[in-house]
Amino acid sequence: MSTKEKVRERVREKESIGFNNEIILYNDDVNTFDHVIETLMRVCHHTPEQAEQCSLIIHYNGKCTVKTGPLAKLKPQCSQLLEAGLSAEII
Repeated sequence: MSTKEKVRERVREKESIGFNNEIILYNDDVNTFDHVIETLMRVCHHTPEQAEQCSLIIHYNGKCTVKTGPLAKLKPQCSQLLEAGLSAEII
């Protein structure tokens, strides 16, 4: 099984009729604040301030919604977060 197939399997999906889906990013003991911030800016197009705030929320609360939108737009972004070594899912 290829790496991309494994990543796709890890992207869990729940579609809400009439609502936007969310990418939830989870805390871990592996990634640095800098890596999380840089990845959020690159993948989710966050400003530096947004990315830093999300990283702090993730650190203290264990998770944070980092992006909302239609499933088709979120799937590739979630895959990129996973490929960067972050723990994320779509709900």
